[in-house]
Amino acid sequence: MSAFSEQDLLCPRCSEIYCLPVLLKCGHNVCKVCLHKYWEEKGTRECPVCFVVSVLGRPPINLALKIAADEYVQRTYMNLDFCVHHDEKLKIFCQEDEEPICLICQISQQHKLHRCCPIEEATQQRKREISLMLELLKKKLESLNTAKQLWEETKTYIQTQTSENEKVIKEEFEKLHLFLREEEKLRLKILRQEEVVKSQVLSEKLETIKDQLNTLRSTISDTERSLRLSDVLFLKGYKQTKKSVKVDVQEPECIRNILINSTKHLASLKFEVWKKMVNIVQYVPIAMDPNTAQPNLKLSEELTMVQYTKKQELPQNPERCTSRMCVLGATGFTSGKHSWTVDVGQAKDWYVGVALESIKRKSTVFLNPAEGFWVIGLCNGDTFWAQTSPRTKLVLKQKPGRITVELDYDKGRVVFISDDLSIIHTFKDRFKERIFPYFSPGLYEEGRSSSPLKICPLTIKVDVG
Repeated sequence: MSAFSEQDLLCPRCSEIYCLPVLLKCGHNVCKVCLHKYWEEKGTRECPVCFVVSVLGRPPINLALKIAADEYVQRTYMNLDFCVHHDEKLKIFCQEDEEPICLICQISQQHKLHRCCPIEEATQQRKREISLMLELLKKKLESLNTAKQLWEETKTYIQTQTSENEKVIKEEFEKLHLFLREEEKLRLKILRQEEVVKSQVLSEKLETIKDQLNTLRSTISDTERSLRLSDVLFLKGYKQTKKSVKVDVQEPECIRNILINSTKHLASLKFEVWKKMVNIVQYVPIAMDPNTAQPNLKLSEELTMVQYTKKQELPQNPERCTSRMCVLGATGFTSGKHSWTVDVGQAKDWYVGVALESIKRKSTVFLNPAEGFWVIGLCNGDTFWAQTSPRTKLVLKQKPGRITVELDYDKGRVVFISDDLSIIHTFKDRFKERIFPYFSPGLYEEGRSSSPLKICPLTIKVDVG
């Protein structure tokens, strides 16, 4: 016989028979689901009965109480068809209390004012209701499974992205390291060459001085020996001695700029190397965002070039455009003037311009301002269009190789300029949200490479203030 009364088996939160009761530190029991729901609502881990804050960790399941609750439910369901109060068959469903009752219950004080219906009718209605709810649960289950699979794929792809980015970073830094190593070799070579030249000059000067020293030592030795001779012998050799001591000895030359020119080699060394490095680096005003690229598009050259290729296995993240063969810029604009130039090369099909952040990326859309696009493009290699609604055919004197896009967000203008500086088309509108550059290259043709779109680099100047 259970030591718990029916009242003991009721959860203080839901007032129903306990379902997986957990025991709190304060001694109160609560259904596990009810407790966690209460904690989420309150934002604190306190007891819903006495409000004492519970310690961290999972409250243990009250096994004795769970067994008692399970036994009570089992005993209750053994006599499902009969009223526990009147031992009569349950034939009526009380719609107010949402429970089956017997005929005596229906005329009792507790239910006589309640709306009731036959068990069969209530069963059909409630089964339809539960079936609809079940379908919603199944849809949620399917949605969660899809999200789980997507997140697992995304997690794996993040690791792939990291590896790919790491590889590119190492390759780019290796190029910089190679440049620095070559520059170091060149500068050391120039230093050694200066050393050789100046050492050679000094060697020649030293040889001249050595010859002069030998001549002087010999003359001094001969003169001293003459001075030690007898008077007659000295005088006999006087003329020759006098001639020899009159030897013309030049003063040592003052050699200027013979030391290593350290200023040339060391002054502003890092700045001079950096200034020279400008020749091997490029700067573009914007880059393309690979996380928005349609799976058939491949980005390269520091995310400045896009080209149609074989389909890649990429996660279907919310940012990715799958309804259009396009990629967005990595930088969005909400004010100011911005411009960039796109090399369209010999592509037969392309679109460039700008698009709103809120464009539909997974479903079919039209390229026009009403859908959030302000773009122009080339179709079939011979017809230019401004994607207005309806679209406008553009007449150009010559086929451009480069298109400059000028965005004036505040004035609501998007201007397209050809490489001969003529204006191709101008959109005028009002922008109320972030705008991103838009790029769409031509499709791949069998047996031929697709022509890429490339953002042109700007000229880099090094100014010293």
